Amino acid sequence: MRIHIATDHAGLEFSTQLQHHLAEQGHEVVDHGPIEYDPVDDYPAFCIRAAQAVVTDQRAGVPALGIVFGGSGNGEQIAANKVEGVRAALVWSIATAELAREHNDANVIAIGARQHSFDEVVTFIDRFVETPFSNDERHVRRIGQIAAYEQDGSLQPDPRV
Repeated sequence: MRIHIATDHAGLEFSTQLQHHLAEQGHEVVDHGPIEYDPVDDYPAFCIRAAQAVVTDQRAGVPALGIVFGGSGNGEQIAANKVEGVRAALVWSIATAELAREHNDANVIAIGARQHSFDEVVTFIDRFVETPFSNDERHVRRIGQIAAYEQDGSLQPDPRV
């Protein structure tokens, strides 16, 4: 699988270690930056480029996922989710990593590098990568609703009206 990674200064060390871990597992890792520590770097472009690459690969039939890091992971998740076709989930446990794939077919995860040890992060990512989407009809339906809104702003009718 091709795995696209991006971070900010807070996640740079994790990103570097993770790239080695994933490569040892046979994954092709693409680093979208940064390549050196800068305490005032701006993560949005790094994360957006990684998210764009995931979508481009997936639309071309290339199995791909993305991982974005930051101090909390929140801003990185927000940036990635601005890319059409991305479903980025903030992951903080094995259960959230698994559910992000099973229920949401997330193709990018965001992790707070200042919130977890590297060993914890590896368990989250390994679970995310190995967990398939359930293809349960209700999850497919909901993802379709999100995609429809993303493309043309359409929503299901409000049943309260």
